[in-house]
Amino acid sequence: MNNIQGILKTIRDIMWQDTGLNGDAQRIEQLGWMLFLKIFSDKDLELELTEKNYKSPIPAKFHWVKKKGNWAGDDEGITGDKLLEFVERKLFPALRRIDVSTGNRRALIVREVFQGNNNYMKSGINIRKVLNKLNEIDFNKAKDRHAFGEIYEGILKELQSAGKSGEFYTPRAITQFITDVINPRINEKILDPACGTGGYLVCAIEHLKRQVKNIKDRRSIEENIAGWEYKPLPYLLATTNLILHDIEVPNITFRDALDRPLVSYTEKNRVDVILANPPFGGIVANNNEANFPQTYRTKESADLFLVLMIQLLKHGGRAGIVLPDGSLSGDGVKQRVRQKLLEECNLHTIIRLPNSVFQPYATVATNLLFFEKGNPTKDVWYYEHRLPGGIKAYNKTKPISLNEFDPIKKWLSKRFVGENSWKVSIGLIKEKNYDLEFRNPNKPQEQEEYNSIKLLNMLEESILASTALLSELKQYSK
Repeated sequence: MNNIQGILKTIRDIMWQDTGLNGDAQRIEQLGWMLFLKIFSDKDLELELTEKNYKSPIPAKFHWVKKKGNWAGDDEGITGDKLLEFVERKLFPALRRIDVSTGNRRALIVREVFQGNNNYMKSGINIRKVLNKLNEIDFNKAKDRHAFGEIYEGILKELQSAGKSGEFYTPRAITQFITDVINPRINEKILDPACGTGGYLVCAIEHLKRQVKNIKDRRSIEENIAGWEYKPLPYLLATTNLILHDIEVPNITFRDALDRPLVSYTEKNRVDVILANPPFGGIVANNNEANFPQTYRTKESADLFLVLMIQLLKHGGRAGIVLPDGSLSGDGVKQRVRQKLLEECNLHTIIRLPNSVFQPYATVATNLLFFEKGNPTKDVWYYEHRLPGGIKAYNKTKPISLNEFDPIKKWLSKRFVGENSWKVSIGLIKEKNYDLEFRNPNKPQEQEEYNSIKLLNMLEESILASTALLSELKQYSK
């Protein structure tokens, strides 16, 4: 572990010296495609030994293999301008045009990774140095692969502060807690329709591994876990993430989940489990809202994803998702989406989170929703998760941790009304036009928290009151 950490530290130092790299997102993308190709190539070598007639989809001259004269695997191979020219004018163009006519899924993964990502480094000497450091890791050794898998999580976490790329990373305490609550089982079809860097999929894989009893069970994991992602960088990172967790051919599709008519999803497309943090606060692209019935059309991505996920669940299917406060209230389409959820699914639990969980990428208050399709909602249980003592807000150095959910897990096993928990009947929810925004009635007044919107409203009211008072005083002073 320490050796691999040292290798990565050296790689980072090399990359910071390269004038072509600007910021965390570019550095992670650069490291991402290099890691992917090394891991993919190492897996190819293993498959050539274990599977009869296996042939790598990567042409021999572009393969990363340890032999003299190879562009990547030979530590004394080409360098400088010659290496830079090879990467930009030969490697990338060739892998972007890789033959996928045979239906080889591994070939398709390679093509999609290289079509969507780029080489940013401008020094062939620095590229050579990075290649040589990566050559020190053998991803066919379980010890190296698993150790790197743990470190890789830290690399992904850096995305949280990398501008817009932060939207693709969900804190692992969240993904792990939701997976634990939903408890996916062997042979169940599991989907994340907005998988980002693959956090939910990895949690599901590790959760299922503990249930494996034979080879058939192991194959079931590979066959039944799927993700969709529409941005090139997270697609690359998620694919690499799954390979590091022993998935030979990750079933991650490079696509926008909203790009098909809702009615085109039939029973054969439905799944048992959905684990997701759908994009929120964004505007739907390419007029994809037209793929939904008129009654649910909106430009708000979170609302459309909720409709989609209801459609994708089998009868009895379970979901654990993240949604912003804005999806819990509002009229028009938002109200109709919530009504659909409550009438077609049993929304049994909402965990309310502090508004700093996704900082610095997003500061809006968020919620964890757990529901099962097939029966309408009768009651909704709420639990308000509060910041640990001594912490005013989560941040990069003090993120939310998994052990903070231990009291909630205990509460879920035997629900009760308490200082942090309460229950709301469907009757009351209907009276409020299917509004799900219910404040904690058991919270001591002095502990009330305010989000940014409430504070701005209070400030506006104060200014208006002050303006009115000043106007009145002026009248008396005349």
